[in-house]
Amino acid sequence: MKKSSLFFTVILVPLDFAMLFLAAVSAYFLRTSDFVSQLRPVLFFENLPFEKYIMLVIVVIPFWIFLFALLGLYKVNRKNILEEFFQIIAAASLAMMAVIIYIFLQSEQFDSRFIILAILFFSIFYLTLGRFILRKIEKHLTEKYGFGAQRTLMVGSDKISNLLADEMKSKPKFGYNVILKVSNFDLNYIQKLIEDKNIDTVVVGQSDYPSNAMVDLAEFCQLNRVNFKFAPTVFQALATNININTFFGIPLMEIKYTPLDGWGRVIKRSVDIVGSLFGIIIFSPIFLILGIIIKLDSKGPVFVKLKRVTQDKEFYLLKLRSMVQDAEFMKKDLLGANERKDGPLFKMKEDPRITKIGRFIRKTRLDEFPQFFNVFLGDMSLVGPRPHQSDEIEKYEKHHKKVLAIKSGMTGMAQVSGSSDLPFEEEIKLDVYYIENWSLFLDIKILLRTILVLFKDKSAC
Repeated sequence: MKKSSLFFTVILVPLDFAMLFLAAVSAYFLRTSDFVSQLRPVLFFENLPFEKYIMLVIVVIPFWIFLFALLGLYKVNRKNILEEFFQIIAAASLAMMAVIIYIFLQSEQFDSRFIILAILFFSIFYLTLGRFILRKIEKHLTEKYGFGAQRTLMVGSDKISNLLADEMKSKPKFGYNVILKVSNFDLNYIQKLIEDKNIDTVVVGQSDYPSNAMVDLAEFCQLNRVNFKFAPTVFQALATNININTFFGIPLMEIKYTPLDGWGRVIKRSVDIVGSLFGIIIFSPIFLILGIIIKLDSKGPVFVKLKRVTQDKEFYLLKLRSMVQDAEFMKKDLLGANERKDGPLFKMKEDPRITKIGRFIRKTRLDEFPQFFNVFLGDMSLVGPRPHQSDEIEKYEKHHKKVLAIKSGMTGMAQVSGSSDLPFEEEIKLDVYYIENWSLFLDIKILLRTILVLFKDKSAC
């Protein structure tokens, strides 16, 4: 998914808040205007002055926004404006019904039925207008500046493929920028094009290509975080988690590699920011105390920065130093003592590089708590696959690289299911399961289990 699509979806929330606020203010001033007050005198000024009314509106609007979200008004793949208009009518009417019930139970708040009806009318009008204008802005930016347009590779030479390519090129407002069109399904050539041309989306219009080659291409796109869409006919092998849209009457199916997309990404990042900030504040005194002990125990810095990889990007993982200085350079001399024979990872329980205080902070996982800073800065997430070294990733088989699809985490499915005692293949399976079945509830469950593991797990070394 392009970040621009998510941006225009996220911006709907403050836009709707502003439109609902404007609707409430418009309704109040219309009711208290000379024209309306002459027809029906205003009797609620004492019970509901404008200042009190505004405070009530500010409290109620978030409830409306929450209800709109439940009813699907903030989905990333939005409907056309007409369908959205009827959806707004239904959502606003339901939200107003809840307000009416509240007013009935708290009748002393105010007694103007006119304002209630006016707010409903203005809400529908302003919400629709705001979204219409936003669509126009998005369309203008896409057509004129290519903002958010997906760099697209079209694969196929039949009538459907040609039609899709022609329509995408002639109508840039739909957000597809067809960089290349290839006729022959040469997997190696297509993979090279995706990497060299920085392709965002691959669209396969021809449906008679070999299914095994299509599966290989879909997996390659997944590993490289490229959208994969196809005209469905013979492609059920990966159709367990799909999104279906029509493009000029032609159905296009998009493989959804993880539910962690759209609003899921926003929610997860929001939880990461709040959770990591909380962790930094809580554990800062512990960092100070351990820093003094580490400096007294052995030579070297308090914190170490270790080069790690997440989503094919390198970053520096921050940890409390638990080893002697220059421990990374000593690793090559200890490879023969590696106790893990099932994968590319290195483990040695009696590692001579670990300091005295290092053994303690490793057992208690305190050495990993500075990663709250990595999470806050966006390098990592609170929950996700473990980050690995680039030299380890070079030894990964193709299916191992699926764990690079999302940000690595301080803790994860594998860490709470056996930690470093877990066979490498089982660890990969658990991380892939997490990626394909992500939910906020699953993250919370893993975080709670992590707290228990801190006290019970003995596998750390």
